[in-house]
Amino acid sequence: MLIATNARGHPVKRPSKPAIGTMLANLSRGNEHMVIERQDVDLVGDWYIQVLLCENNTYQLEYRDGVAAEHYRTRTVSQEKVLRALLGWATGAVEWRDAFLWNDVGAEFETPRRCSH
Repeated sequence: MLIATNARGHPVKRPSKPAIGTMLANLSRGNEHMVIERQDVDLVGDWYIQVLLCENNTYQLEYRDGVAAEHYRTRTVSQEKVLRALLGWATGAVEWRDAFLWNDVGAEFETPRRCSH
């Protein structure tokens, strides 16, 4: 099951494509990030994609595939590309990753979320 949560802690179970789009479009100061988690009984580890709207109006996008060693980050100015990534991840597609250059940040998994410089 997918659960989308915004910075205010509002969860949406089984979010629809329009709900994900609305959550992304509503990112702003005080509600600057959202996470979509995959929570299935037979799935081990943490599986999620998250986006942070930075102060300079860029988006920091991260995803984790189960373990910290599989944690990646990228930045973009395009809300449209972020939406395609969120929807692609949510539907289980794999090609959504191709639109970005990803940095392996698995070693940083214990640090708080913030925009990288």
